[in-house]
Amino acid sequence: MAPLTLLIPAAGASLRMRGGDKLLELVDGVPMLRHQARLARAVCDRVLVALRPNDAARRAVIRDLALTLIDVADAETGMAASVRAGAARCAGRAMMILPADMPELTLADLRAVIGVYDQKPNQIIRATAQDGTPGHPVIFPPGCLPMLRALQGDEGARSVLAANRHRIHLIALPDQHALTDLDTPEDWANWRSNRSLTGKASNDDAV
Repeated sequence: MAPLTLLIPAAGASLRMRGGDKLLELVDGVPMLRHQARLARAVCDRVLVALRPNDAARRAVIRDLALTLIDVADAETGMAASVRAGAARCAGRAMMILPADMPELTLADLRAVIGVYDQKPNQIIRATAQDGTPGHPVIFPPGCLPMLRALQGDEGARSVLAANRHRIHLIALPDQHALTDLDTPEDWANWRSNRSLTGKASNDDAV
């Protein structure tokens, strides 16, 4: 497998949760952030989690996992702060960005994306929904790290993707796995209701 660092950006303030924390919401009885971190560790030996310096609650749910926690002092400036911090610690490795709030991503999904990168290590590998709509996760090869370290604002790595359209390889994941993120209490309630109706099993796979 090509050398890889996996970044989970988890320094957001969950403002749309109106006092709650989306990364502490339970997925199959496990806090969302822990759930995502366990998936990450199952596919990658170097997992970075970007956090606000004083976020004790989020740190508590992943304390016992083999992760590298990054303090993002300027997290309030936007997602780019977390991406910059992660890219600065990649030491020449490719970097996968795995959002912390996407509960439908599975172990099989992550393995599929990494498998494509192993075959195409000079390309950006981006997951899509089943219909081809671009989403996450995304793997950036080492050549993109300087651009990632220079990001500003709250658009994540969109500018890097736009500047490298010619080297993006898309891989479709099942259903809406690559798109479903949950930002509000209503999002979580609707997702849980739909999941109950469809009888979907845990997405932990063998984690």
